[in-house]
Amino acid sequence: MFDEDLASQRCRWPQWRDKLRTAEEAAALIEDGMTVGMSGFTRAGEAKAVPRALAERAGQAPLSITLMTGASLGNDLDKLLTEANALSRRMPFQVDATLRRAINDGRVMFMDQHLSETVELLRNRQLAEMDVAVIEACAITEDGGIVPTTSVGNSASYAILANKVIIELNLDSPAALEGLHDIYIPQMRPTRTPIPVVAADSRIGTPYIPIDPDSIAAIVVTRGKDSASTVQPPDADTQRIANHLIDFFADEVKIGRLTPSLLPLQAGIGNMANAVMSGLAEGPFEHLTMYSEVLQDSTFDLLDSGKLDFASGCSITLSEECGERVWNNIDRYRDRLVLRPQELSNHPGIVRRLGGISINTALEMDIYGNVNSTHVSGTRMMNGIGGSGDFARNAQLSVFVTKSLAKGGDISSIVPFVSHVDHTEHDVDILVTEHGLADLRGLAPRERAVQVIERCVDPSYRPALHRYFADAKKRGGHTPHCLEQALGWHVAMEEEGHMRRFRYDATADAVS
Repeated sequence: MFDEDLASQRCRWPQWRDKLRTAEEAAALIEDGMTVGMSGFTRAGEAKAVPRALAERAGQAPLSITLMTGASLGNDLDKLLTEANALSRRMPFQVDATLRRAINDGRVMFMDQHLSETVELLRNRQLAEMDVAVIEACAITEDGGIVPTTSVGNSASYAILANKVIIELNLDSPAALEGLHDIYIPQMRPTRTPIPVVAADSRIGTPYIPIDPDSIAAIVVTRGKDSASTVQPPDADTQRIANHLIDFFADEVKIGRLTPSLLPLQAGIGNMANAVMSGLAEGPFEHLTMYSEVLQDSTFDLLDSGKLDFASGCSITLSEECGERVWNNIDRYRDRLVLRPQELSNHPGIVRRLGGISINTALEMDIYGNVNSTHVSGTRMMNGIGGSGDFARNAQLSVFVTKSLAKGGDISSIVPFVSHVDHTEHDVDILVTEHGLADLRGLAPRERAVQVIERCVDPSYRPALHRYFADAKKRGGHTPHCLEQALGWHVAMEEEGHMRRFRYDATADAVS
């Protein structure tokens, strides 16, 4: 049972009771082989009851779907659906360990996509027709419009394009979220007009997802919270990375290439980018803005510090502690936030128009500035490219950060040649580790290599990379490589589980 008075306040569409269903009844509308779109972006705003009921049903009778979301789902839903063998295909992003194993074992076909592109492909019929959309809402308008919760992601286009829509009305979601969203759907190509976002605080659409009420197949009243972010406080290395960036930005201001308000900021999800963004609170900057995907703890730290004036994103993902502060006082932030569809938050044209400073995390980098964000040793998928490519190619400053070492020093995060290229050297301006910052703008590959090795590589791996680069230059070429050695560091990791053979041995005064 649920609080009918509260549900009636949240659901203003007169026919809502006629569509009222249990999660199990709604899940029964999803049939084997269907393409299903679900709300959810970085474990925020996902439908919570129907996917769980679908997993339970698939565990009893074979059922397998193509699942499309905005990004990752929370509340272990990807795990439950994978364990129930309910997923045949998944796109465009995920973070769950169980699903990741199934992807790398070939049991689930995963399409890793730039997050701005998924609904474009769907809208232009380059992907299978969407059968059912399952969308979490904090309210339903008088006309049947869906007011999303803590993320928009791809929910708007999924709901508009799907043959049937299941709405999960979450009574635990803050009612004050209504009015926070800005839903705008680009027109069809080739007659699309310019999208009129000209600043982070532009509002160009409606505060709800407008759909045909006849497409509403079920309304499920639910309760439940988003999974809390697992972001960790900055450590010494991430603080050093933040300090390098703050010094760099301060120098850019002195030179006159930036103003003290910098440019609209974008930061990827996770500990590294969150820590770097938090560090900006200590910098000599003011009246900052964000035009990003995920608004995480650091966003609200900057808002509370007075450094950040406005933040635009498509999702809010917070730690438990920060969530208590924000969701209990959401009225304090409402006028300084907007949530958009991810095809707008990540839109290449808007990013290029606004300029932007893009800060994303690398899995590994190479000496020429190529970045691998997705594949361990070039083969094993981690999470996906996410929106980093949307921003990296179009931002005024494209920054990638990583710690120089992984696995306690067994792995160098900077190698001769990355094992998988997500971001080519052409899209990368700045590389930063705890050791320093390499500004690659205007440099040829041979000049880039010197900067990266000297400024970003851990000293224990620096001699081996200097030696590799010296050997490669003897071969000649615009971008010198010793092809038989280029992936040797990854071969060592595959065969021995580490790269220690390339570490500098101070006692022997040689590279072992």
